[in-house]
Amino acid sequence: MKNNLYYPSKQFQEKAWLKNKSIYKEASRDPIKFWEKLAEDLVWKKKWTKVFSHKPPYFKWFEGAKINITENCLDNHLSDKPALIWEPESIGEKPRIISYNQLFKEVNKLANALKRLGVKKGDKIGIYLPMIPETVISMLACARIGAVHTVVFSAFSSNALRIRLQDTRARILITADGYHRRGKIINLKESADKGIKQTKIKKVIVVKRAGNKVAMKKRDIWYKDLVKKEKEECKAVSMNSEDLLFILYTSGSTGKPKGCEHICGGYAVQAKATGKYIFDLNKEDVMWCTADFGWVTGHTYAVYSPLLNGAASLIVEGAPDWPKPD
Repeated sequence: MKNNLYYPSKQFQEKAWLKNKSIYKEASRDPIKFWEKLAEDLVWKKKWTKVFSHKPPYFKWFEGAKINITENCLDNHLSDKPALIWEPESIGEKPRIISYNQLFKEVNKLANALKRLGVKKGDKIGIYLPMIPETVISMLACARIGAVHTVVFSAFSSNALRIRLQDTRARILITADGYHRRGKIINLKESADKGIKQTKIKKVIVVKRAGNKVAMKKRDIWYKDLVKKEKEECKAVSMNSEDLLFILYTSGSTGKPKGCEHICGGYAVQAKATGKYIFDLNKEDVMWCTADFGWVTGHTYAVYSPLLNGAASLIVEGAPDWPKPD
């Protein structure tokens, strides 16, 4: 410790991905070449013909390239090593540790189930789930088959959910019966039922998490029943670099929520690179991003970046300071 600042040990510095400041010179000298070099750290189905183009107000990255982010998150790291470590709020409930092999199988099963429901490349899927592994599985299953996921923060109201579903014109919603928060069970299904009114939603997939009684309607399907007979392999759809990966909405605190579009190629490159070089992620690391999945920080540093780098992501269901900070 010097002047109350932490200085990494020499051993840590020697192991780090970045050992000097040369990266800043490289980035400033030729930003396009810099990002092209980082893109080569991913596995592409087809390489780009042009790295970057800008015709104000539009710009494109890695034109002509094809990729599927889930192959880089899952297929490239298949092993019994932990991918997700889930800590439930209930003290008496055991954590779930899901390996890369297990996550791969669960993602493929849901992807196949979504295809059976008629989901095609480019279709929008609403995800209204708490901090549970099924949220990660749902996001990756959508990306596997080229569907565009829209995650809505589980603490948002039914009206906030409705606005986002109306805007995307999603026909399927994945939600849960409820979840634990500060010792209470939040009835998420009730909010979901209200939120899908006046939308295009035809099917609601329900994860059983809280165990509370919920009203299941004809359109509703239990998540476990949906996936139990599905195959554990699903071919990843080839996506153009500029195809949509997900839409994430602004909070709406200053007006109507705006859907921010994130594309497959550029997002994959920045998600892997920032996790690797800013957080120094290695395969043996465990990353805990405390942001909810409903925010872009949660998307990138609780889901995609750790998995792209072969690390493990820690997920905590409830409030970090409940029942006590320790």
